Amino acid sequence: MKTSYQTVPAFITKDGSTIRELMHPIPHAALGARAQSLAEAIVEPGATTLLHHHKTAEEIYYITAGVGRMVLGDKTFDIATGDTVVIVPGTQHCVTNTGAVALKILCACSPAYADEDTVLV
Repeated sequence: MKTSYQTVPAFITKDGSTIRELMHPIPHAALGARAQSLAEAIVEPGATTLLHHHKTAEEIYYITAGVGRMVLGDKTFDIATGDTVVIVPGTQHCVTNTGAVALKILCACSPAYADEDTVLV
C-alpha cells in the first residue's frame, strides 16, 4: 500500500508547522493505516512552532534535514539530521529552526494525528 509525496497536499497545523500527511487512517484506511499516522513537518528558518502537547498521541520525531532547538518538557536541546526524539502524551514541546534551510521532521503518531488532540499552551 502506498501514497506518493507529490499527490499529498500540505497544510498548516495548530502549532504553526507545515505538515504533509504521508499516511493517515482518514482517508487511507483502505491502504492499511488504521491506528497511526506518518507525516512530514517543515519548519522554516527562524520559525518556532507553538508550545503544545497531545492528550493521547505518542509521537516520534526523526529529523531528516536541517538543525534546530527543541523544548521537551523541562529540557531544551539541539536537534539535527539523523536525530530521533520520542514525545510521550501530555509532554509540552516545540521546535525552533536555528539553521539556514528548512528543518524537516518525519513525525509518527499513535494514535493517528488529530487537531482536537493538540492542546496549545
